[in-house]
Amino acid sequence: MGRPSWRLSAKLLIASSLVTVIGFSAICASVMLDMRRGEEQLARQSLENLASGIDADISRNIELYDLSLRNVANNVGVPETKDVSKPVLHLILFDHAATAKHFGAIQVFDADGRLTVDASTLDPLPENRSDEEYFTVHRDNPNVGLFISRPMLHRGRYAIVLSRRINGPDGHFIGVVAGSIRFSYFHELFGGLSLDEGDTITVLRSDRTVVMRRPFDLDVIGRNLGERHDWNPANLKDGGSYEGAGPIDRTPRLYVRRAGDHPLIVIVGKPLDAIFKIWRTQATRIGAIMLALIVFVVAVTLFLAREIRRRAEAEAKLEELATTDSLTGLRNRRKFDATIESEWRRAMRHKTPISLLMIDADHFKAYNDTHGHQAGDEVLVGIAICISDSVKRAPDCAARYGGEEFAVLLPGLSPPEAMRVAETIRTKVLSWSGGESASTVSIGVAGTTPVLGMDWSTLVHAADKALYAAKASGRNCCILATVPTLSLAA
Repeated sequence: MGRPSWRLSAKLLIASSLVTVIGFSAICASVMLDMRRGEEQLARQSLENLASGIDADISRNIELYDLSLRNVANNVGVPETKDVSKPVLHLILFDHAATAKHFGAIQVFDADGRLTVDASTLDPLPENRSDEEYFTVHRDNPNVGLFISRPMLHRGRYAIVLSRRINGPDGHFIGVVAGSIRFSYFHELFGGLSLDEGDTITVLRSDRTVVMRRPFDLDVIGRNLGERHDWNPANLKDGGSYEGAGPIDRTPRLYVRRAGDHPLIVIVGKPLDAIFKIWRTQATRIGAIMLALIVFVVAVTLFLAREIRRRAEAEAKLEELATTDSLTGLRNRRKFDATIESEWRRAMRHKTPISLLMIDADHFKAYNDTHGHQAGDEVLVGIAICISDSVKRAPDCAARYGGEEFAVLLPGLSPPEAMRVAETIRTKVLSWSGGESASTVSIGVAGTTPVLGMDWSTLVHAADKALYAAKASGRNCCILATVPTLSLAA
């Protein structure tokens, strides 16, 4: 397996680990988001059930009390009741529902606001309520129906007043019937619920006036939230929910709103911190596990990638040793044959020229016999250095072909260009060796543009033949051969 394969393996390992980490992280994030949505949905359902239960209780009590008010409004103006005694009148007008716990006594006021009938006594004290909102609203508007007042101190207790208009036989205004629901009703209702710290219950009038709130705060009771400019009522529509800070305090909560047929609105809220407390614990635990796994995967990946790189470097060194001539440092014959095979095919595909230099040291055998093998090796090394200095392009391949013979493959160069490279090598060797009496080289040059049916051995044969021609011409020269015609040119 070559170096590119090892590099590819390392890249694939890193890429696969990265994809794995991203994939598991995405799955983990999706699971945690689903868990969060589940917690939110469960909290919303619980709040909806709570709001519906509170709304149903308030609606039922208001409906019962309103029936008593309707009964009084329908019967108090009947002519037959004018002449009956007060005890009988009380029996006609007031039922037991009106005297239930948390309900204030029903009172009847005439057209001038004076108290005429009081369910709590047969002889009521003089009282005038003509300036109260629950009186003037019926006097000025015949179509109000059931009216619920702002929270107020009524007959010595904090309460909301429920009232209806009393019409005469001809429909004209003859008075108002009013009763109250005390705050104690809401305190008892909210106190019987299982609520967590931070949970809120708010009861509003239709004009967004706060009637009651849990936790109880007298400074909040009676405040009109419609006057808050930093709160958009559209955030919380009937039957809907809202996440964020509310209009009373800035604690982020999940709010749910319910409103029945009565003029009151019930809003319940739960802090988001409480809703997602368990989820955050689970998410932190899962996130910690995922982080540990990611660190482990990254560490293993980096370790394996380093091992792959070290192995690739080791194999590259082995390949270098296997393809390099140990004496000259040039490529060996095996590497040269593999290179010329691949470059020949590439030149054939792309229709580009390819040239070859065959170089032989002149009189090397005699020099080697005279001066010894060590001196001969130094000559070969010097020639190799001159070749390396003259051949520097990436695709070029300079090799020791055998003994004192060298080969230089020049892909992409035409024969004339290759001839110039050969002359450069020859003159460098001549200059390095010290003049005409020193070592020289003879060079055979061949070049062609391969076509289908040709073999690279043709190029080698032509260059080799040109080399023999150079030696026959007196050595220390370059001869160019044409391929496939082996006619020679000096």
